Amino acid sequence: MELGMDLVAYVRRAEAEIGGGRLVFETGVLARQAGGAVTVTHGETVVLVTATMSETVREGIDFFPLTCDFEERMYAAGKIPGGFFKREGRPGERAVLTSRLIDRPLRPLFPKGMRNDVQVVATVLSTDQEHDPGVAAVNGASAALLLSGIPWNGPVGAVRVGLVGDRPVLNPSLRQVEDESTLDLVVAGTEDAIVMVEAGGDEVPEDRLLDAIDLAHAEIRRIIAAQREVAAQAGKPPRTIVVASPDPSLDAAVREAALPLVREALGHPEKLAREDALRAVEVEVTERLKEQFPEQVAKIGEIVSAVTKDEVRRRILEDGARPDSRKPKEIRPLACVVGLLPRTHGSGLFQRGQTQVLSITTLGTGEDEQRLDDIGILETKRYMHHYQFPPFSVGEVRPLRGPGRRDIGHGALAERALEPMIPPEDQFPYTIRVVSEVLESNGSTSMASVCGSTLSLMDAGVPLRAPVAGISIGLVTGDTGRYVILTDIQGMEDAMGDMDFKVAGTRQGITAIQLDIKTGGLSRKVLAEALAQAREARLVILDAMASVIPAPRTTLSAYAPRIFTIQINPDKIRDLIGPGGKTINKITADTDTKIDVEQDGRVTIASINEDGARRAIAMIEGIVREVEVGQAYKGRVTRLMNFGAFVEILPGKEGLVHISELAYDRVNRVEDVVKVGDEIAVKVKEIDSLGRINLTHRGTQPPPEGWVAEEDRQPAAMTRARSDRPRGDRGRDGRPPRRPGASRPARRPHA
Repeated sequence: MELGMDLVAYVRRAEAEIGGGRLVFETGVLARQAGGAVTVTHGETVVLVTATMSETVREGIDFFPLTCDFEERMYAAGKIPGGFFKREGRPGERAVLTSRLIDRPLRPLFPKGMRNDVQVVATVLSTDQEHDPGVAAVNGASAALLLSGIPWNGPVGAVRVGLVGDRPVLNPSLRQVEDESTLDLVVAGTEDAIVMVEAGGDEVPEDRLLDAIDLAHAEIRRIIAAQREVAAQAGKPPRTIVVASPDPSLDAAVREAALPLVREALGHPEKLAREDALRAVEVEVTERLKEQFPEQVAKIGEIVSAVTKDEVRRRILEDGARPDSRKPKEIRPLACVVGLLPRTHGSGLFQRGQTQVLSITTLGTGEDEQRLDDIGILETKRYMHHYQFPPFSVGEVRPLRGPGRRDIGHGALAERALEPMIPPEDQFPYTIRVVSEVLESNGSTSMASVCGSTLSLMDAGVPLRAPVAGISIGLVTGDTGRYVILTDIQGMEDAMGDMDFKVAGTRQGITAIQLDIKTGGLSRKVLAEALAQAREARLVILDAMASVIPAPRTTLSAYAPRIFTIQINPDKIRDLIGPGGKTINKITADTDTKIDVEQDGRVTIASINEDGARRAIAMIEGIVREVEVGQAYKGRVTRLMNFGAFVEILPGKEGLVHISELAYDRVNRVEDVVKVGDEIAVKVKEIDSLGRINLTHRGTQPPPEGWVAEEDRQPAAMTRARSDRPRGDRGRDGRPPRRPGASRPARRPHA
C-alpha cells in the first residue's frame, strides 16, 4: 500500500513468504479507533480487518457473543452492484461462508465464560481474483485480535493448499483451484495444533489429505511469526475482563443435588425421553435451592447443564458408555427410500437414528442457472443445494425466517460434497437444484443431507460419477491425554464433545470435509484416526444406499424437461434469433419449448413434451441449413405470381417455381396447379449469382409416358438449319437474323 510521507511514519509492517508470494500485515494508518486494525495484502488483494470489544459484559446470556462479518465491496473487483439500488445489500452466500470461516478458528480460543461482545469485521478493499480474500481475512482477524489487547489464546494462521496432479500447491490462485486442482483445502491452526479444516476434493485419498495438512501447518507457523512481529511493534496492552463463573457455594450445592438425578436421567437411550428427564432434573433442583439462593436462581440451570456435560464425558472416557448405549464406532440404524413423491423429478429419504432428511431434486434448463453478483470469478452455478432446518425437526417453536448462516453453511457443505460427482454440462445439460428438508434432527443433518441428496439425484436419473455418503466424527478428551473418537455423533455428543468432524466422499476418496473443534487444537495422530474411522462408516452407509438404488435411473421422470443440444454455425445465430427475436420466439411458441443459444453456437432445446423438442430441432436445423443445388425439399407455397409460385423450402428461405416447372403439361394459370398454403415437393435447379433460388416441381416426379421434352419436339430441318448457322447466330450472308417486326434494310443499287 503506497502512502504519503505524512502517513508513512505511522505504519508498522511485517510480512511472510508463503508459497512463493508475500503476505503483508500493516497497521497504524487505517481505522485507528477500532480496538485493533490491520490490512492484509496478498498480491493485489487487500483486506482491512478490525477487532473491537465492548466495554461491559452483556447480561443475561450463557454464551460468548462473538460476531464475525465478511464484507464484500463490489468496487474491490471493479464492479457495480446489480439490482435496482446499485449498492451492496444483504451478504451473499460466499460472504456468509467466509464469515463462518473466520469465526470457526477464532471462537474456541477465547476464555471460557467471556461475555463481552466482540466483533470482527473484514472488508475487502481490493481483489485481483487470484489471491483469496477469505484466507487473508482469517489471518487478518488473528492479527487484529493480537493488536487489540482483547483476551484471546491465539494467534492462528490460515493457508490454502491445492493439488495439481500429484503435486501439492501452496496458496494456489483461485483460477488454479477452479480449473486444475483436485483439492481445495483451507487449514487454520496455532503453532502447535490444527483448529479448523475446510476442504473439497475430487475423491482425494486420506493419506494425500493428511500430507497436505502437514504442508499447510508448516506455512501457518511462518504466518504466525509475522503476526507476532507486527503485534510487537504496535500491539495494545492486554485488557481485563470479568469472566462469568458461578458462586462456589451455589455450584457445590447444585452439583450435589443434581449429580444423582442426572445419572438417572442419562439412563434413557431415547433422545426425547432423555431430554424430558433432564428438564425435570433442572426443575427439581431449582425447587430445592431457590429459597437458599433466591438471587441466583437463573444460574441453577447453567450449572445443571455443566454437571450433565461432565457426566456425559466421564461415562464415555471411563465407562465407554455413550448416551444411547452405542459402542464408539457403532452407527445408528439406517433407512433409505427413493421415489416417495409422485410429481417431483427425484426424491430420497435418508434416516440415521433420529436424524431424518428428505431431499428433492429438480431439473431445469440453462435459464434456471443461478447468477452470482459478488466479487468472485464464478458468475453462474448450474448445481445448487439448499438446506432447510424447520423448528419442528427438534420439537421447538420459533418464527420461520429466511435461511440463517448455519443453514447456508450446511447446504454449501453438502453441495461441495456432491459437486465433483455431478456430470459435466456436455453430458447432462441440466441445471440441478436439490433441497434437503430436515424433518427430524439428532446430530449431523448436513451429512444426512449428503446421503439423502445422493439418493434423490440417482432417483432423478442424474448420472453421478459415483454415489456420495457422509458421516460426522466426534471426540472426547480427558485431562490425562486420553481420548475417545466417536462415529456418528448425536446432538448431545456434538454439544458436549470436543470435535465435530464431518467427512463426505465416495468409495475411492474424500469429496468434502469440515473440521471444527472446541479445544486448543488437534494432533496429526488424532486426525488420522478420525479419517480412518470416517472411511469405515462411509463404506457401511454406501452399502446401505446401494441396496436401495445401486445406480442412477436410466430414464428421467415424466415431469422432467427433455433437453437436447445441437451445434450450429455461430454465423447462423443471427438467422436463428431473427429480427427482435421474432424467429426464435415463434419456434418456442409453436413447439412449447425453451431454447437457449450460446455464443459458440451451442443450442439447448428443453420441453416437457419430447415431440415438441424434436419439432423445434427440425425447425432450427431448417433455418441454419444451407440450400443445396440438386437437393429435394418439401415446401409450403407462400405467394402466387402470374409467372410462377414462391415456395418456402426452409424457414425463412424461399425459391421460385417458374410456371413452366410446375407440371409436364402446359400450365395456363399458376392457380390451376397450386394454391397458397399447399405443401409440394420441389428440387433446387440452381442458385444464381444474386442468391436467388430457382426450383422445379415437375422435376421431383417421373415424366408421364410418351412425354417428349420441348427441345426434342423441334422439326429436324429447323434443327439442321440452326446447326448450320455461323458462330454468333448469324445468317448465311453473315448478317444477324432479322428480328420479328423489324423492317428489311434497303438493297443497295447495282453499280
